[in-house]
Amino acid sequence: MSAVGRHPGHSSTEESVGDLVSRASQQISELVREEMQLARAEMTQKGKRFGTGGGLFGGAGLVGFLAAQSLAAAAIAALALLLPVWASALITAALLAAVAAVMAAAGKKQIAKAGTPVPEQAIGSVKADVAEIKEAAHR
Repeated sequence: MSAVGRHPGHSSTEESVGDLVSRASQQISELVREEMQLARAEMTQKGKRFGTGGGLFGGAGLVGFLAAQSLAAAAIAALALLLPVWASALITAALLAAVAAVMAAAGKKQIAKAGTPVPEQAIGSVKADVAEIKEAAHR
Protein backbone atom coordinates (compact mmCIF):
# COMPACT_ATOMS: atom_id res chain seq x y z
CA MET A 1 0.00 0.00 0.00
CA SER A 2 1.39 3.40 -0.88
CA ALA A 3 1.92 6.24 1.57
CA VAL A 4 -1.09 8.05 0.11
CA GLY A 5 -3.31 5.02 0.58
CA ARG A 6 -2.43 4.77 4.30
CA HIS A 7 -3.80 8.21 5.12
CA PRO A 8 -7.57 8.41 4.82
CA GLY A 9 -7.52 12.20 4.30
CA HIS A 10 -5.35 11.85 1.19
CA SER A 11 -7.55 9.17 -0.37
CA SER A 12 -10.52 11.49 -0.89
CA THR A 13 -8.19 14.15 -2.34
CA GLU A 14 -6.74 11.57 -4.72
CA GLU A 15 -10.23 10.54 -5.82
CA SER A 16 -11.37 14.13 -6.31
CA VAL A 17 -8.34 14.87 -8.51
CA GLY A 18 -9.08 11.72 -10.48
CA ASP A 19 -12.70 12.78 -10.80
CA LEU A 20 -11.62 16.23 -11.98
CA VAL A 21 -9.26 14.76 -14.56
CA SER A 22 -11.97 12.38 -15.75
CA ARG A 23 -14.54 15.17 -15.98
CA ALA A 24 -12.06 17.43 -17.80
CA SER A 25 -11.32 14.64 -20.26
CA GLN A 26 -15.03 14.11 -20.93
CA GLN A 27 -15.60 17.85 -21.36
CA ILE A 28 -12.69 18.14 -23.79
CA SER A 29 -14.06 15.19 -25.78
CA GLU A 30 -17.53 16.79 -25.85
CA LEU A 31 -16.06 20.13 -26.87
CA VAL A 32 -14.08 18.55 -29.71
CA ARG A 33 -17.17 16.63 -30.91
CA GLU A 34 -19.32 19.77 -30.82
CA GLU A 35 -16.67 21.79 -32.64
CA MET A 36 -16.45 19.09 -35.31
CA GLN A 37 -20.25 19.11 -35.71
CA LEU A 38 -20.22 22.89 -36.02
CA ALA A 39 -17.40 22.74 -38.59
CA ARG A 40 -19.26 20.04 -40.55
CA ALA A 41 -22.47 22.11 -40.60
CA GLU A 42 -20.57 25.23 -41.63
CA MET A 43 -18.72 23.42 -44.40
CA THR A 44 -21.98 21.90 -45.68
CA GLN A 45 -23.58 25.34 -45.89
CA LYS A 46 -20.50 26.83 -47.55
CA GLY A 47 -20.26 23.87 -49.93
CA LYS A 48 -23.81 24.48 -51.13
CA ARG A 49 -23.05 28.15 -51.71
CA PHE A 50 -19.78 27.34 -53.50
CA GLY A 51 -21.66 24.85 -55.68
CA THR A 52 -24.30 27.42 -56.62
CA GLY A 53 -21.66 30.08 -57.21
CA GLY A 54 -19.56 27.68 -59.28
CA GLY A 55 -22.56 26.79 -61.43
CA LEU A 56 -23.31 30.45 -62.02
CA PHE A 57 -19.66 31.12 -62.90
CA GLY A 58 -19.74 28.19 -65.31
CA GLY A 59 -22.85 29.57 -66.99
CA ALA A 60 -21.26 33.00 -67.20
CA GLY A 61 -18.15 31.44 -68.73
CA LEU A 62 -20.21 29.69 -71.38
CA VAL A 63 -22.11 32.86 -72.29
CA GLY A 64 -18.84 34.82 -72.30
CA PHE A 65 -17.30 32.25 -74.62
CA LEU A 66 -20.24 32.58 -77.01
CA ALA A 67 -19.88 36.38 -76.86
CA ALA A 68 -16.19 36.08 -77.70
CA GLN A 69 -17.03 33.88 -80.69
CA SER A 70 -19.55 36.45 -81.88
CA LEU A 71 -16.97 39.18 -81.48
CA ALA A 72 -14.45 37.18 -83.52
CA ALA A 73 -17.07 36.65 -86.23
CA ALA A 74 -17.81 40.37 -86.22
CA ALA A 75 -14.10 41.16 -86.56
CA ILE A 76 -13.82 38.76 -89.49
CA ALA A 77 -16.89 40.31 -91.13
CA ALA A 78 -15.51 43.83 -90.64
CA LEU A 79 -12.14 42.92 -92.14
CA ALA A 80 -13.92 41.10 -94.98
CA LEU A 81 -15.13 44.50 -96.18
CA LEU A 82 -11.48 45.34 -96.98
CA LEU A 83 -9.90 41.91 -97.60
CA PRO A 84 -11.00 38.46 -98.78
CA VAL A 85 -12.91 36.49 -96.12
CA TRP A 86 -10.10 33.91 -95.80
CA ALA A 87 -7.54 36.67 -95.08
CA SER A 88 -9.85 38.28 -92.52
CA ALA A 89 -10.31 34.95 -90.74
CA LEU A 90 -6.56 34.26 -90.81
CA ILE A 91 -5.68 37.69 -89.35
CA THR A 92 -8.29 37.33 -86.60
CA ALA A 93 -7.08 33.81 -85.75
CA ALA A 94 -3.46 35.00 -85.57
CA LEU A 95 -4.39 37.85 -83.22
CA LEU A 96 -6.38 35.50 -80.98
CA ALA A 97 -3.49 33.00 -80.94
CA ALA A 98 -1.08 35.76 -79.90
CA VAL A 99 -3.38 36.83 -77.05
CA ALA A 100 -3.71 33.18 -75.94
CA ALA A 101 0.08 32.74 -75.94
CA VAL A 102 0.61 35.86 -73.80
CA MET A 103 -2.09 34.71 -71.36
CA ALA A 104 -0.60 31.20 -71.15
CA ALA A 105 2.87 32.60 -70.41
CA ALA A 106 1.45 34.86 -67.68
CA GLY A 107 -0.50 31.94 -66.19
CA LYS A 108 2.57 29.70 -66.17
CA LYS A 109 4.54 32.43 -64.39
CA GLN A 110 1.85 32.80 -61.72
CA ILE A 111 1.70 29.03 -61.14
CA ALA A 112 5.47 28.89 -60.75
CA LYS A 113 5.29 31.68 -58.14
CA ALA A 114 2.56 29.85 -56.21
CA GLY A 115 4.85 26.97 -55.25
CA THR A 116 3.59 23.64 -53.96
CA PRO A 117 -0.15 23.26 -53.28
CA VAL A 118 0.46 22.36 -49.62
CA PRO A 119 -1.01 24.60 -46.88
CA GLU A 120 2.34 25.13 -45.19
CA GLN A 121 1.19 27.84 -42.77
CA ALA A 122 -1.77 25.76 -41.58
CA ILE A 123 0.43 22.68 -41.10
CA GLY A 124 2.93 24.74 -39.11
CA SER A 125 0.15 26.13 -36.94
CA VAL A 126 -1.25 22.66 -36.21
CA LYS A 127 2.24 21.36 -35.34
CA ALA A 128 2.74 24.31 -32.96
CA ASP A 129 -0.64 23.62 -31.32
CA VAL A 130 0.18 19.92 -30.86
CA ALA A 131 3.59 20.79 -29.37
CA GLU A 132 1.98 23.25 -26.95
CA ILE A 133 -0.64 20.69 -25.87
CA LYS A 134 2.07 18.08 -25.32
CA GLU A 135 4.11 20.55 -23.29
CA ALA A 136 1.09 21.49 -21.18
CA ALA A 137 0.31 17.80 -20.60
CA HIS A 138 3.82 17.17 -19.23
CA ARG A 139 3.52 19.94 -16.64
